[in-house]
Amino acid sequence: MANTADIRNGLVIEFKNDLYKIVEFQHVKPGKGGAFVRAKLKNIKTGRVIDNTWNAGASIEPVAMRHKQIQYLYSNGDEYVFMDNDTYEQLELTKEMVEPYLPYLLENMEMQVLCREEDGIPVDLDFPGTVILEVTEAYDAARGDTAGAVTKEVTMETGLQIQVPPFIKQGEKLKIDTKTGKYLERAN
Repeated sequence: MANTADIRNGLVIEFKNDLYKIVEFQHVKPGKGGAFVRAKLKNIKTGRVIDNTWNAGASIEPVAMRHKQIQYLYSNGDEYVFMDNDTYEQLELTKEMVEPYLPYLLENMEMQVLCREEDGIPVDLDFPGTVILEVTEAYDAARGDTAGAVTKEVTMETGLQIQVPPFIKQGEKLKIDTKTGKYLERAN
């Protein structure tokens, strides 16, 4: 059994008979009274984020997790099929788990999935922080428009539409931040 001193971002705990991932936390030591820990917890199944506060030293139940290297194969309705790179077994993930990453997901893309140690059930997708996508549709920017930060909208191979500098052309590969959905740089 662990306590609040063991809390860190990304830790998966069992809380109120469900699995939650700690998204953010803060140890607070007020001038009066005892110290406490305030945390934002994301429900693994529903994606709902809640706030919770524990007194310092309170018990928490961490869940033993392990990472598996997987590769995206195809989608089958609301199920997304991946292959375990070690055992070559197919693994189906729900749309809810994959949905935040759909604008960046390409066939044969490799990533990691977080699984419970005891039963191997997938809990969370550990998607890469950046991806490289090809521009499939780009229009020329208006000439002479240089008063400020000039951008234009392009369409990537996954259908994602983003704002990029005016010099980006169709066929180029770009590095995209998957957390913000923004253009970072051209890819080599």
